[in-house]
Amino acid sequence: MAEAHQAVAFQFTITPEGIDLQLSYQALNQIYLSGVRSWKKRFSRLRNSVIKGVYPASPSSWLFVVIAILATMYMRSDPSMGLIKMIQQHLPLSTQGQTMLSALVFSTLLWLSLILALRFCLKLLLSYHQWMFEQHGRVSNTTKVWVTLLRLLSSRKPLLYSYQTSLPHLPVPPIKDTVSRYLKSARPLLTDPEFKRMTELADRFESNLGNRLQRYLKLKALWATNYVSDWWEEYIYLRGRGPIMVNSNYYGMDFLYVTPTPIQAARAGNTITALLLYRRKVNREELKPVRLRTVIPLCAAQCERMFNTTRTPGVETDVLQHWQDSEFVAVYHKGRFFRLWVYTAGRLLSPREIEHQIQRILDDLSPPQPGEEKLGALTAGERVPWFHTREQHFSSGINKRSLDSIERAAFFVTLDDEEQGMSGEDPAGNLDRYAKSLLHGKCYDRWFDKSFSIVIYKNGKSGLNAEHSWADAPTVAHLWEYTLATDAFQLGYTEDGHCKGDVDRSLPSPQRLAWDIPSEVVSEGKTVAQALADDVDCHVFPFREFGKGRIKKLRVSPDAFIQIGLQLAYFRDRGGFCLTYEASMTRLFREGRTETVRSCSNESCAFVRALESGEAEDQCRRLFKLASERHQNLYRLAMTGDGIDRHLFCLYVVSKYLGVESPFLKEVLSEPWRLSTSQTPVQQMELFDLKNHPDFISLGGGFGPVADDGYGVSYIIVGEDMINFHVSSKHSCGETVSTPSDALLFRYFYNFLEKKA
Repeated sequence: MAEAHQAVAFQFTITPEGIDLQLSYQALNQIYLSGVRSWKKRFSRLRNSVIKGVYPASPSSWLFVVIAILATMYMRSDPSMGLIKMIQQHLPLSTQGQTMLSALVFSTLLWLSLILALRFCLKLLLSYHQWMFEQHGRVSNTTKVWVTLLRLLSSRKPLLYSYQTSLPHLPVPPIKDTVSRYLKSARPLLTDPEFKRMTELADRFESNLGNRLQRYLKLKALWATNYVSDWWEEYIYLRGRGPIMVNSNYYGMDFLYVTPTPIQAARAGNTITALLLYRRKVNREELKPVRLRTVIPLCAAQCERMFNTTRTPGVETDVLQHWQDSEFVAVYHKGRFFRLWVYTAGRLLSPREIEHQIQRILDDLSPPQPGEEKLGALTAGERVPWFHTREQHFSSGINKRSLDSIERAAFFVTLDDEEQGMSGEDPAGNLDRYAKSLLHGKCYDRWFDKSFSIVIYKNGKSGLNAEHSWADAPTVAHLWEYTLATDAFQLGYTEDGHCKGDVDRSLPSPQRLAWDIPSEVVSEGKTVAQALADDVDCHVFPFREFGKGRIKKLRVSPDAFIQIGLQLAYFRDRGGFCLTYEASMTRLFREGRTETVRSCSNESCAFVRALESGEAEDQCRRLFKLASERHQNLYRLAMTGDGIDRHLFCLYVVSKYLGVESPFLKEVLSEPWRLSTSQTPVQQMELFDLKNHPDFISLGGGFGPVADDGYGVSYIIVGEDMINFHVSSKHSCGETVSTPSDALLFRYFYNFLEKKA
């Protein structure tokens, strides 16, 4: 109980002579330094609020305006056209004091007016999206002028959230356009009678109920920051009553070829340090806003709940709880939970000190308490039983205190007792097992409710499992990319594989969390989770034949190439086409999240049918060009607020609030996404160059299948010469298998397109 002794700042004893007071200088110094750190953070937040509040101007520009106004008054000119004299009449001061104070008041009002004007101009500029629809190398004069003006207004170095209030709101598309685009996307998947019936349903909806629902949606768009995001978070994620493990959470992998150190505690030390350094940058808003083409900013709102966040269960809906700060992380090892303090005396522990603390946990041989070992299974099973268990067993006492330690932690760390990675006699099988381990582990050795959990394996390999409701994959990908790069290239290791830095060996040991839980409490959640984990099939496929470099030589978008290739692969696998989901972002708008690109189009289906039926190569290439252009246009429409599915989803939510039924909306939203796809971004932060460090290739990450009889496909385009695929499906469906039967499909596809006519 060393930590309890250090928490005592003073001791006293009562003697016949009076009270003998003994102050602990060390403890008081700890309290003082922690208080200093807390006040520094408050001051930093206040300063950042001022800086981003006046962006794109600067706080110092106020002084420039004041000096300019005073200078013109000194030259006996009134730049306020009488306003300064009007202000003077209401100031009970001497004449000279009235003149000075009224000039300051007018200067401040003028400065604030200029700031509002600049921010309005910036918002207008960011509402322009026509640049996205222009062909590469053919930029219009309007877009050139727009870029110049945007660069001028963004010339000051922005903070992470500087652009937030200047980002445009997501527009509500005309209902006629959405219905028309939906019918066009559904055409290749329906027979003629089915399409005729769906067209009739759509026409009736558009002319009657749709307009009524649209009016409510436009009213929300006028009032809310984003008319989609809050409903999307609540109804798609938080109201889901099934397990979030596999069904919602997703994973990220370590480097493919490199493990910076084989020492588990050392890898944990650097990884935890890198994550906390990233949190510091987020808190101080020192991260650069993500910008497309180095100019167009994306919404950064998802960064706000990255750390110190937990999803807690409810009866009808879960709740995301976020705390302002946390000075500890929660650690799991061999069935035991620990609270590891990462700050002491107001400073962050060094990587070597964190390694030392992690090694203490690894060396601790104490057995798990009754019910403790598989406690994490509660977060892996159904949500309602987890809520009732929480109410019954975690509402008070030591269980509540220990649960609070996990949920209030900055993030969760699992020290896994297995070895993972590609190395070994079966590299392909090892990667598949690595993916499954990160996706669900043993179903009880991750805390799936945390915003993200870090997994450090026995051989030094690492990975990440993220909860989905608070943010989308690109936000987590940036965090993980920063962590891997900082671990390997900034923090580094000594020659013997240990973390760098000194160790204060007087640090108190990590605190073991105490529990009093009947063992049978976790059995139901463990049974449900294990059945789900056993059913999922994962396959990781590093495609090394070529990458985006050779695809671009065909003058084709790499994403369009891959998506059309997936349509070809699915057609060969199942003999037909299916509704296909590709995630695109809407972060060009404030609080934007995602939109669906319906990759299965009339054009892509026409190309696949032509290719498979053996039509002339020139005809197939022409159809492929049309298909790739169509896909690119669909992606641009989704990014600029003219997608299909989020609009229809929100119309459906309004209909439920009004208590009215729409056969059209009900049928649209019940259609299964048998092919769910997503591209993982890479090298967004430019932390290191793959050309100089070719072995440090990221594997990306993946997710489980959305439909029981479908596939989940995640892919990451790595550098110029590699594409990594993560494919998932379910064993219970006899028609799906994650391991591709034709591993050379994309090479065949490329070679066909490369042939000269």
